[in-house]
Amino acid sequence: MSSTPPPPPQHAPQQQPTMAAMPAQTPPPQAPPHAVPQQQQQQQQYWDGNAGYSSPIPVVTTHLGHAVASEWTKIKTVRSTVWTLALTVVLTVGIGLIFASALSTEEYVGMPLLSGGFFGLMFGQLCVITLGVLVITSEYGTGMIRTTLTACPKRSRVLLAKALVFFALAFTVTLVSTGLTALIHSSMLSDQVVPSYDYDDPFMEGSIENGELVATSGHWMGATVGAALYVATLGLLAMAVGALLRHSAGAITTMLGIVLVPLIAALFMFGQSLEETREKLIEYSPLNGLASLFRIPIAGGETATGWPMLGLLAAVTLAAMIGAMARLTTSDV
Repeated sequence: MSSTPPPPPQHAPQQQPTMAAMPAQTPPPQAPPHAVPQQQQQQQQYWDGNAGYSSPIPVVTTHLGHAVASEWTKIKTVRSTVWTLALTVVLTVGIGLIFASALSTEEYVGMPLLSGGFFGLMFGQLCVITLGVLVITSEYGTGMIRTTLTACPKRSRVLLAKALVFFALAFTVTLVSTGLTALIHSSMLSDQVVPSYDYDDPFMEGSIENGELVATSGHWMGATVGAALYVATLGLLAMAVGALLRHSAGAITTMLGIVLVPLIAALFMFGQSLEETREKLIEYSPLNGLASLFRIPIAGGETATGWPMLGLLAAVTLAAMIGAMARLTTSDV
């Protein structure tokens, strides 16, 4: 009897992994179809096969106007500008008002109508001189001058722009101050009666009309426009000295010496041998030039107007500016 062998054990068939059982793999993010062509288009827009890469920022040719705009931005955002110019107005107008109030009680002051404005401007000009020095020396003190000269490699243009901005600002502020002071003196002192014995006084020439104290157009021009030009030019000289010395304290001290020392030194020159030197120091001192514009000259004749001294000051300032420009253009910084 034949026996049939048992069938071999059957194992469970191994299941092959299917695509559905495999973990899904997230494809890497791809840029949208339109991004690559747009980027290539931008790159091709700024690429010139002959000249190379061309910057998308527009390139313009700079000129003096750009330097003036830059200097104006700097000078109007510095605190020293606001304080010094505000103090100039306060001293000029304030002292002028005090002087006019004190003289208004007198029957006759014995001096030209607008001459009292000199005493306030004598102190106000010191603020303009200080600002003129700080316009240039503050950049040397902080190192900002390197950034300025990097942005504008033409150094003569930088100095010229500084001079134009400062002169215009100083002249405007001083003109407003002297104009207000002149109006105050004209309104408070114009009704004074001049004694008959002063009619022939050359010191009062042009200040008397129908026996009353008046101011002619020449007096108004000298006490306002002339004085503003004089003080602004003196401040420009201070800026030139600051560019030469490159030190705030040294430049301010030098300018104070130029303004005050000649007159002070002349007061202590006694003796016959020093008389001529004393007279010249007083006549050519900056304070005498400013006083002459108000028709109260310290020396140089009773009819001195101050305009020749303004021309002399302008010539000296021009020479100092040329020296400052030569040093700026020849030095490393």
